[in-house]
Amino acid sequence: MVINNPYFKELETELKIRGYSPKTIKAYIDCNSKLLIYSNKESTDITSSDVKAFLAHLISDKKLKPRSVSLFLSSIKYFYQEIMHRDVCRGIKPPKLDKKLPTVLTKEEVKSLFSVIKNKKHRILARLLYSSGLRVSEAVSLRINDMDLQENTGIVKSGKGGKDRNFILSLTLNFEIQAYSSSRKEHSEYLFPAAKGHISERQAQKVISTAARLAGIKKRVHCHVLRSTFATHLLDAGTDIRVIQELLGHANLSTTERYTKVSTELIKKVRSPLDRL
Repeated sequence: MVINNPYFKELETELKIRGYSPKTIKAYIDCNSKLLIYSNKESTDITSSDVKAFLAHLISDKKLKPRSVSLFLSSIKYFYQEIMHRDVCRGIKPPKLDKKLPTVLTKEEVKSLFSVIKNKKHRILARLLYSSGLRVSEAVSLRINDMDLQENTGIVKSGKGGKDRNFILSLTLNFEIQAYSSSRKEHSEYLFPAAKGHISERQAQKVISTAARLAGIKKRVHCHVLRSTFATHLLDAGTDIRVIQELLGHANLSTTERYTKVSTELIKKVRSPLDRL
């Protein structure tokens, strides 16, 4: 439920000017709507105590994860500072984030995942996520003209943060895409067409989670796991971490460095000090 608040229109306009995506704009408005619903107040009457009580409610009652609560806090802080010109979030610190390692599949698990996907379009989607490291939102909205099949590359247009970036295209997948594109019945600009433009992120997530279950993989698998696996397997193969950072579209190298902690091949290359005595 989104409250009909005139200030939210100003928020939407400001976020559009700054180049935020429609998905992010909706999230900012939703977060602030839920604060008003919980507090049963107008946005002009919200206090720091209201924000604290709301965040505590999200953590204790709604059991939201720290990262989700931080998103709420960021959205509320932006709205009140930039639109309402009030500092109701002063002194409120975000919850400590969980430092969990990314879930990564082994090469055998990746092969098993692909083997159980019989639908050609879904199989290409899964292989693209793994072989190019795209975010699910970038993969489902990929247009055929965004790929250069002669050069085995492609471009993500207006990715996270509104940035364009290049991605690599597997030689093996290149041939599969060409065969699939020439045989499909739909005449669409999208690589993964659907009745309304292209398949949804939810459909893509279902494809991957279902395949993981059928393949007998015990890990919790979703589309982002294939992106994490892409990065880790490149590290295992000796690819420079800054190249991986560029391929993933990470603004900060520290984000990419998380994958060094799950690279078993890098760990295996370290000699124990006992062996050096």
